[in-house]
Amino acid sequence: MTTIELLVNALTTLLVTLDPPGLAPLFLGLTRGMSRSQRKQVAVRGSIIAFGILAVFALLGASILSALGISMGAFRIAGGVMLFVIAFEMIFEKRNERKEKTSEEAITRDHVHNIAVFPLALPLIAGPGAISATILLAGSLPGAVGRIELLAVIALSVLAVFCSLLIADRLDRFLGFTGRAILTRLLGVILAALSVQFVVDGVKSAFAL
Repeated sequence: MTTIELLVNALTTLLVTLDPPGLAPLFLGLTRGMSRSQRKQVAVRGSIIAFGILAVFALLGASILSALGISMGAFRIAGGVMLFVIAFEMIFEKRNERKEKTSEEAITRDHVHNIAVFPLALPLIAGPGAISATILLAGSLPGAVGRIELLAVIALSVLAVFCSLLIADRLDRFLGFTGRAILTRLLGVILAALSVQFVVDGVKSAFAL
């Protein structure tokens, strides 16, 4: 793959994994009763924290794996399987149910001031799937230039999430239930294909095919 193709693949993977349109109705539920300015504050803080989490894994993920004795090939296989599970949940509408349950539990436990950190930044934005995808992509974009490019891709992806949170009410009305269902399933199919490619690349790397 060329650098452009790798970057497009990375951006597509992160956008599908983060699922900005799918976060819009959940964000509305989390911030119910807040003013527009308060919602904006929550969106800004949550997006910044999520970017920080993903950036750390983009820069240090490979080192953490190396310290644990895990090869990138093995992680690609495991990460690809994990992303495939997420894709399966998206196609059969299980992911939103799980996210909604997470957000409802958090509201009862934490004060409104903390929802930008939990559950918005973690695990709704920078969840296990996004973290796994980030580490996988870091392996595809090695070197200092590759890391800078990956950080730019992460920034663009999180910016897309932030924009969707700002217009969450309008986006939710525009898509409606049917629109969200169609979009989620379509993104799920794309993510499934990308996850299979991760597994194939992992097998080739692990067995040096």
